Amino acid sequence: MKQIYKENHNKHKYMPIFEHLSELRSRVLSSFIIFIITLIICIIYTKQITLILQKPAIGIKFLQLAPGEYLFVSIKISLYSAIIISSPFSIYQISEFILPGLTKKESLYMIPIIISSITLFFLGTFFSYKLLIPITLQFLIKYGSELIEPMWSLDEYFNFITLIILSTGLCFQIPIIQILLGITNIVKWEKMLDKWKYIVFIATITGAIITPSTDPVTQICMTTTMLILYFGGIIILKTIKA
Repeated sequence: MKQIYKENHNKHKYMPIFEHLSELRSRVLSSFIIFIITLIICIIYTKQITLILQKPAIGIKFLQLAPGEYLFVSIKISLYSAIIISSPFSIYQISEFILPGLTKKESLYMIPIIISSITLFFLGTFFSYKLLIPITLQFLIKYGSELIEPMWSLDEYFNFITLIILSTGLCFQIPIIQILLGITNIVKWEKMLDKWKYIVFIATITGAIITPSTDPVTQICMTTTMLILYFGGIIILKTIKA
C-alpha cells in the first residue's frame, strides 16, 4: 500500500507542466460549477436567509432607504452565502491539487489542519451569530431607545453583521496559524507562551474593533475567546512537537 502511494505520489509530482495546468483548470472549473449551483440555491432561498440574518435584531423595523436597496442586498446575501457554503468544496479541490506534491509527513499534517481550519471557521460564524451579534445588537437597540425609535437600513445592518461574522470566523483561525508557524519552526511554542502579555493587549484591541458596541461584556467575551484559542493553540502545538 505504501509502495502504491509512493508511486502515485511520484507520478503526480513529476507530471508535465501542461498536465498540471489541465488538472488545475479542471479543479477550478469544478469549484466554479459548485459555486454557481450553490448561488442559484441561495438566490431561490434569499428571503429565508434574510429572515435568519434579521432574527438577532429583535424589535427592529428595517427600511429600504434607496430604490432597489433590498434587491442589491439580496444579491450580496446570496453571494456571501454561496461563497461560505461552497468554500469547503473549493478548499478540498485546492488541497487535492497541492497534497500530492508534498512529502508524506507534510501530507499527514496538512489534512488535519485543513479540516480543522474549516471546522473552526464555521464554529466562529456560529459563535458570532448565536452570542456576539445578539449581545451587541441588544445593547445598541436599548441605548437611547427612550429617545429614538430604532429603524435601520437593511443594507447597513447586513454590512454590520457580515463584518462581525467574517472577523470572528477569521479570529478562530488563530490556532491554525500557530500550528503552521510551529511545525515549520518559524515560531516555537515556548516563544508564543513567553509573549502572552503582548497577546492579551492585542486581543483586547482586536476584541474592541470586532465588537463595535461599547458594551464591555461583549468585548470581554470576544477577548476571552481569542485568548482561549491562543493558549489552546499552544497546548496543541506543544503536544505535536513533544
